[in-house]
Amino acid sequence: MNAAKKRLRMRNPWHLLATGFGSGLFPWGPGTAGSVAAIPCWMLLTYLPWQVYSMVVMFSICIGVYLCHQTAKDMGVHDHGSIVWDEFVGMWITLMAIPVRSWQWVLAGFVVFRIFDIWKPWPIRWFDRNIHGGMGIMIDDVIAGVVSALVIYLIGHHWPF
Repeated sequence: MNAAKKRLRMRNPWHLLATGFGSGLFPWGPGTAGSVAAIPCWMLLTYLPWQVYSMVVMFSICIGVYLCHQTAKDMGVHDHGSIVWDEFVGMWITLMAIPVRSWQWVLAGFVVFRIFDIWKPWPIRWFDRNIHGGMGIMIDDVIAGVVSALVIYLIGHHWPF
């Protein structure tokens, strides 16, 4: 795996984005590091109207398919752990559903997303195993983000607190 990392060129904008601005190069839990690194970007996104935020997320999915595919190809490894753009997008989708912008809800979104991203229950696992290339790298985290957003929404809006 270290040989694959050596093929990364952080001056290459695709590699820079695919590794979550380098957060995916963290030696332990690069997916978790990428999910944490997505939070400051999300904070900036929250200043946008929700329609624009949604468009940025959709654009990030589309561009992510290409940049993850290209970076994986350059590294010679499909879905290398250092490719975390998919975690960025999954977190942004998850955090769209928090009812209040507070650190407690951000933490809850982070935990729920990481559980679904790591555990990969059906249908996430099916997509992870059956879709390949850049779309395969992105789609399982997009679905994990949607499922996590649904869980956070239900807890935040329908749980009797």
